[in-house]
Amino acid sequence: MKLVFAGTPEVAVPALDALLASGRHEVAAVVTRPDAPAGRGRRLVASPVAQRAEEAGIEVLKPARPRDEEFLARLREIAPDCCPVVAYGALLPKVALDIPARGWVNLHFSLLPAWRGAAPVQHSLMAGDQVTGASTFLIEEGLDSGPVYGVVTEDIRPTDTSGDLLTRLAFAGAGLLAATMDGIEDGTLQAVPQPVEGVTLAPKIQVEDAHVDFAAPALRVDRVVRGCTPAPGAWTVFRGERLKLIQVAPLPDRTDLAPGELVVGKNNVYAGTGSYAVELLWVQPQGKKPMKAADWARGVRIAPGERLGA
Repeated sequence: MKLVFAGTPEVAVPALDALLASGRHEVAAVVTRPDAPAGRGRRLVASPVAQRAEEAGIEVLKPARPRDEEFLARLREIAPDCCPVVAYGALLPKVALDIPARGWVNLHFSLLPAWRGAAPVQHSLMAGDQVTGASTFLIEEGLDSGPVYGVVTEDIRPTDTSGDLLTRLAFAGAGLLAATMDGIEDGTLQAVPQPVEGVTLAPKIQVEDAHVDFAAPALRVDRVVRGCTPAPGAWTVFRGERLKLIQVAPLPDRTDLAPGELVVGKNNVYAGTGSYAVELLWVQPQGKKPMKAADWARGVRIAPGERLGA
């Protein structure tokens, strides 16, 4: 088939690579978000997908909005059979959805109908799921509600962050998306409607969602930290300033600390929660680089009875 691939961040690059490597389909063009400011200089930088497409000599389309007439006209000229999508980052209007003969097929990083929305991996971790995966489905006008072509599953490991899990899903999902394109072309795959039961939503994680409440149980604290790492970054407050929490470890045997109470050992830092304690492993003070929690504690000289939290 002739394909137009739509995607933007680094997590979409493995899927583009898989389609380019398959040799079975022609990736005629790539659609991605416009260049965005990045780095200290805030200079405009092309998306990771745009950079990969340019390396491969593929035409790159960067519409400000996917309903822009110039973009739609070019898409009609290309006349793709199908448009595979991975984390494109903009809603596709019906006028665009109707152009490819076999529609737009999205790779979504959850086992649909669970976790429809922008942040499925983060929500899955924060909810304590033990298994997740990726799904390919035909895009409709509803939010991630279209019929499903295929799935792959992935176990969630006890120390997984959303970054760890998303990296594994990006590569597993890349193979799924390539296989879905093959199945659509040869007619061996039929999309199956999603069940009406089990629908959960995964809206974008806001900074406030990443605030760690040390009155919550230790497992909840750990899940929020892992789910919000690397972005937007879990955080608490210490001495009136924000402290980012990068890695913690629950300690079921230690129950002597009040919520947020800090105790410093020789090479360890412990914080109480609503159940048992957690050990702080890596933190990032405001305006500084990530560091081991023990190094941070030595630098700030935590007094007895000091606590994390507002």
